[in-house]
Amino acid sequence: MHVADGDTFTLLIGKTQRRIRLHGVDCPERGQPFNRQATSFTKELLSTGTIKVKEMDVDRYGRIVGIVYISDTINLNERLLEAGLAWHYKAYDNNPFWAAKELNARDSGDGLWGEGKAVPPWNWRKGKRQ
Repeated sequence: MHVADGDTFTLLIGKTQRRIRLHGVDCPERGQPFNRQATSFTKELLSTGTIKVKEMDVDRYGRIVGIVYISDTINLNERLLEAGLAWHYKAYDNNPFWAAKELNARDSGDGLWGEGKAVPPWNWRKGKRQ
């Protein structure tokens, strides 16, 4: 398995390697503060048990967009929000439970929320293209 960043990894499904993009969350991009922490967090959690992906969509890059469960009990998407290592990607998900998880991490100053003004990855990507 290869973890590209906090919200994207490659998983062997059957005999095929598939890229997985986490649904409803967006982790810091390479070059942003907390990118390495989010990537390490994802890598560590994925190594702890059996991985199951609940497919929600396939994106324009052919990646499976899904909710990832580890050993049936750990929801990786939610854990990233709780740890303050991801934004709730409201443009693609309107789950109020996940919005509350992000807000709790913000209020507690966890992870990237302790750094002052964090730049959402979607704004960072736009800035990189300009």
